[in-house]
Amino acid sequence: MRLLCNIFIILLASMLWISCGADQSKKVEKSLTEQEADELDKMSQDFNKAKQIFYSLPSPIETAMLIKRSGVQFNESLLNRTDNYSKYTTTLQKALNLGIYSADLSYASMFDQTQIAIQYMGISKIMAQDLGVLNAIDEEIIHRLETNINSRDSIMEIITESFMNSDIYLKENGRPETAAIILAGGWIEGLYLAVKSVDSKRSGNDDLVDRIIDQKISLSSLIQLLESYHNIEMVNRLLIDIRKVSNVYENFDVVYSHIETLTDPDDRTTVLKARTDVFKSANALKSLGYVVDSLRTQYVKGM
Repeated sequence: MRLLCNIFIILLASMLWISCGADQSKKVEKSLTEQEADELDKMSQDFNKAKQIFYSLPSPIETAMLIKRSGVQFNESLLNRTDNYSKYTTTLQKALNLGIYSADLSYASMFDQTQIAIQYMGISKIMAQDLGVLNAIDEEIIHRLETNINSRDSIMEIITESFMNSDIYLKENGRPETAAIILAGGWIEGLYLAVKSVDSKRSGNDDLVDRIIDQKISLSSLIQLLESYHNIEMVNRLLIDIRKVSNVYENFDVVYSHIETLTDPDDRTTVLKARTDVFKSANALKSLGYVVDSLRTQYVKGM
């Protein structure tokens, strides 16, 4: 099942590479000037950099799995309300909240909340349509969810497939920055759900807290990804927010003695592993929760 649960991020990365590769091929067809050759070389470097970044980002489903394993009960009140979608009018708002809804969808599905998962798939279809991804999530997807309502494995597969198709569409139509924003929205929501789950357990000393702190690594990767589109205004606006989270992480005294990216050969799940020595500061964790909650509230309200 983990193969199906994590294919979203893997396929998102691969389709970005394909999109970049297609752009490069078109460029080669021309008679290259020296300047064009330099640009092509830079594009190739960016292409390889993107691969490394994508593989270091955790998927919303991976975060949901960790939350469930921690013993926390499902909390529907944490989800972004589906009726909030009418507030999202800009591309930035729509892309961020499609990412947020994808994390909520993963969270609900991991806790076997199939009816809620269907609702969030429906709203994701609307969000995808608003972003111009009309054919990515169709009526057949909704029908398959309804037909497989008692099979969590099937539901997770359908969810992953639909978001994969959305991101493929964005890449093929020259909008990789939109996919990056969707990823950022999913990352923020995953961190939000994790922080809130720690609050509900009234514990500051468990594996979930360690995982929250470990997100400092993936946050650096996310910032690198967004910086690839620094010339786009909406991405720059998002970067300002994301760096606020990064600033809070600097208050954690974290020492990584070894960091590696591991891929499960059976299900191709990619996970960033770190041997970590952490000085846990209650104030730092509280500050992180405040900043993440503030940004997430801003996003879901369409501010």
